[in-house]
Formats: sequence, C-alpha cells, structure tokens
Amino acid sequence: MTQEVAKNTVVSLSYELLDTEGKVIEKTDKPISYLHGGYDGIFPRVEEALHGRKAGESCSVKLEPDDAFGEYDAELIRTEPRNLFPKNVKVGMQFEGAAEGSKQVMIYTVTDIAEDKIVVDANHPLAGKTVQFSCTITDVRAATQEELHHGHVHGPGGHHH
Repeated sequence: MTQEVAKNTVVSLSYELLDTEGKVIEKTDKPISYLHGGYDGIFPRVEEALHGRKAGESCSVKLEPDDAFGEYDAELIRTEPRNLFPKNVKVGMQFEGAAEGSKQVMIYTVTDIAEDKIVVDANHPLAGKTVQFSCTITDVRAATQEELHHGHVHGPGGHHH
C-alpha cells in the first residue's frame, strides 16, 4: 500500500520555484525531504496542498509574499560606517548582525558600497515577490521516533547531526 502524506510522515520531493513570468528561480538537483505536520519544514500553504497525496503526484501552489518570503520591509535596510567591514567587502557578501536594541540575529546582504558607507539589507532576496512552487512527491514514509523528537528529518535529503 502506498503511504499518503499525513502528519508525522517524511515527504521527499523535487521542486521548482518560479517567478510570476515563469522563470526558474530555484530548482532541486536531487529530492529534498521534510517532516510533514506543522514542523515548519516547508511553506504551510505547500504542506496543505501536499496533505493526502502519494508518491508520484505533483502539485503547484501560488505563494503570495505573506505565504512565502514575507513583505519587503524598508526598515531592514541599514547604512553602516565603512570601517565596520573588511577591506575586501563586495556587493552581494553577507554578514550576520542584530539591529540596534535587538537580540535577533539576521543575515544582511551588502547592496551598495560608497567611499565611507556600506548599505546592507536583511530582507530575503525574494521578499515582496509572488512565486509559484511546483513539486513532485518522490517518496513518503513514516517518520522515526528520533525524527519526531527532533522535529526534522535525518539521513539522506534531511538534517545531519
């Protein structure tokens, strides 16, 4: 009997992420696996669409910014003194940091370099964008007790400790 995607199953899938013009933004080389059932391993709207399906089935879900990478937040752009960065800093480099008065660490991407200032942005590169998530389920299996305890997949396509 083929197992259905349900709570506490490990789902393996191949996917493509497309922009609104149908251009591929991201594509899997080999299947990825996630723990199904509200463990934050995949976008909730995609998890809903996959629930009850079986290996070999496909689905496509349109994700608005709130369902995917969030709205673009202009407050996540900061201008910092040049001397806080390494001499070889380049546009596109990423740095971890926390906003003033916050303990939350975010990834900032360098977006502009001036003589004495660096502009960094903590928005996800796809923030504010609508995307299409198209996938095919390659495998469904029961999760192990260890995976359920840790809240993520172990082994091929999953997390390794």
